[in-house]
Amino acid sequence: MEASSAPEPSPAGARPRRAGYRRLPVAQRREQLIAVALELFASRPPEEVTLDDVAEAAGASRPLVYRYFAGGKQQLYEAALRTAAEELTSRFTVPKEGTPTQQLAAVLDHYFAFVAEHDAGYGALLRGGSVVETARTSAIVDEVRRTALRRTLRHLGVRQAGPRLTMLVRSWIAVVEGASLTWLDEGRQIPPAELRDWLVDEFVAMSAASALHDPQTAMVLAGILAREGANGPAAELAGRLRALLSPGTADGAADGVADGVADPVEAAGTGAAAR
Repeated sequence: MEASSAPEPSPAGARPRRAGYRRLPVAQRREQLIAVALELFASRPPEEVTLDDVAEAAGASRPLVYRYFAGGKQQLYEAALRTAAEELTSRFTVPKEGTPTQQLAAVLDHYFAFVAEHDAGYGALLRGGSVVETARTSAIVDEVRRTALRRTLRHLGVRQAGPRLTMLVRSWIAVVEGASLTWLDEGRQIPPAELRDWLVDEFVAMSAASALHDPQTAMVLAGILAREGANGPAAELAGRLRALLSPGTADGAADGVADGVADPVEAAGTGAAAR
């Protein structure tokens, strides 16, 4: 338990302690300080946040913050990032039911639930470029991305990914991160379900493009398509692309694209079989 102390009068001009201050168990106080720090680090550049800011927002004192984080703001910043990272990676669990794209959509649902519930923590975790950033803080963020990469590849049934497949998955993860941050910045104007479906389509489309250049990606995509239903997201995407491309056919070559290769996903699957 935190030691009690009689309140002291604040010197003139000093920042008063918030009236809501109360003693908390050690673990609960530490969690509170981390939660408050995440809010502050996400709302403005971390280098502009002081321990006094954290103490005031938590209804505590500066010495009390140092009692829990003797390394000062840097230690608190790293602890806050690690907490956000652990919570986010816990959402990367793939359900056993459903087709590959349905499973991917379910993971994205969990992901965006975290983003919506902990927007401050998510922003603090992924927005780099701060002078407070160190090799340790960068490693925390990188581990989140490596975990997402490993679990996505496992979901695809890949034990050893080649450079192009690895680049594909990492690029898609970057798209998810960028879309999430933009979604928050723009006031969450797009419903999460629509954003999720768009990102699933992005994965399929990016996979189809990569499959044309990489045999391993083509084999992975062919395996995904074999497990997808005729009315699944991949088939729906192919149909919509066909409808989009067909009106623009102006000559025989374009007609050939519309009639023979209008479905890039199907083309990738055919390429996988050929290889």
